[in-house]
Amino acid sequence: MSPVIESKPAPYTSVVDALLILVRDGKVLLAQRQGTGYADGMWNLPSGKLEDGETVTQAAIREGLEEIGLTLTEDALRFVHLIHYRNHLGHARVGVFFEATRWEGEPCNAEPHKCAQIAWWPLDQLPPGTYPYTAEGLASYRRSEPYSTVGWR
Repeated sequence: MSPVIESKPAPYTSVVDALLILVRDGKVLLAQRQGTGYADGMWNLPSGKLEDGETVTQAAIREGLEEIGLTLTEDALRFVHLIHYRNHLGHARVGVFFEATRWEGEPCNAEPHKCAQIAWWPLDQLPPGTYPYTAEGLASYRRSEPYSTVGWR
């Protein structure tokens, strides 16, 4: 008689995003997406997906340079929030939000093929069309809440 082998579900996997919060004079830097096929026209924090072989802080540093032309260091990043987000289609991701406490350079739109514009917005008055994932992360940041979930019931 052969042993019975129970099949187990595959381990859960998720996209991991590194998101940068830059605040100056009570305003947060946001970028308006374009030409990517995902959330185009919406406002988002400078951010991106974790790449193979890098830590989430390394991803944040890389995205800061690629998207807004800033030089950041790990000791200038302060972890402020983690969100487990699931959209209306059931796609999930984990977002790790870092506040940049200092940076070198002046933010610029370093990826005009992916970004229509960057702008500073009051933290308490985000623009219409702010991506919900970003809006929830920033609201939690303002409340000093380290963790949230969205879209899970």
